[in-house]
Amino acid sequence: MAARSGNNELVTIFGGSGFVGRHAVRALARKGYRIRAACRRPDLAGFLQPIGDVGQIQPVQANLRFPDSVRKAVEGAHVVVNSVGILAGSGAQTFKAVHVDGARAVARAAREAGARRFVHISAIGASASSPARYAQTKAAGERAVLEEFPGAIILRPSIVFGPEDEFFNRFAGMAQVSPLLPLIGGGRTRFQPVYVGDVAAAIAQAAGGAGSAGAIYELGGPEVLSFRELLERTLDYAGRDRGFISLPFWLAKLQALLTWPLPNSLRPLTVDQVRLLQTDNVVSSEALKDGRDLAALGVASPQSIGSIVPGYLERFKPKGQYSHYRG
Repeated sequence: MAARSGNNELVTIFGGSGFVGRHAVRALARKGYRIRAACRRPDLAGFLQPIGDVGQIQPVQANLRFPDSVRKAVEGAHVVVNSVGILAGSGAQTFKAVHVDGARAVARAAREAGARRFVHISAIGASASSPARYAQTKAAGERAVLEEFPGAIILRPSIVFGPEDEFFNRFAGMAQVSPLLPLIGGGRTRFQPVYVGDVAAAIAQAAGGAGSAGAIYELGGPEVLSFRELLERTLDYAGRDRGFISLPFWLAKLQALLTWPLPNSLRPLTVDQVRLLQTDNVVSSEALKDGRDLAALGVASPQSIGSIVPGYLERFKPKGQYSHYRG
């Protein structure tokens, strides 16, 4: 077990069992916080408890669409973190319900409960003028949070990578069955992928007082790469030799429309995700100039793609995981 700092403050983290949330729970536990991991299915979040000491981490039930459950989850919390987000809507879990109304409910409950700090996870590209509904609602959620909790710290990561990510894993899985990978818009869109552990460290730092109240921080990794370069890295790490097919944005949207009846888990991309690909997803020059980046939150040496991704894409290799050990 990692050494703890002895901090005994209570943190409620919404989305604690999710991709970013579970890594944030680990980072907060290492700093000694007591943690309530608020999620819709706490019965499926038992895997979080061994991350900390006995009794340090408690999964609790909460649903952002039900304010009473949100208020109960933040009772007595010194710090509240909202890491809930969706990439595609499904049923009652719409972009507006989760990114806007849900974010407002959490921020309001945190303020009313007397929480001292509030950390909200948004996304680079959040903008009311974006063609993508995802980015529009992320921006509206930021405004809602700051209206309810003016001292909140907002973190905007670029694409987040890590063992459970939905980017490298998705395209590596696609390369297992398809001879060609799609270059949406010619593959020219630029990204600045950031490691989920570094995002988690930034969350823990902000929870401890780092960062300026009411500020928006943009989180990116050490490399800026085009969509094509990311796919090339994916194929390299997965040991797959595949070609590319260039799809203009209009054709990619048409393809996404044709797969609309399929579950989100089976769709290559949604129309909204294609719209997101029309805009670069990198830390802005304004954020760098103003010192609103990872370094400002105490993460001075973020992990590169090459140091993390090959390890978890090895399972996609043609001869299976650990094949190089067998010769």
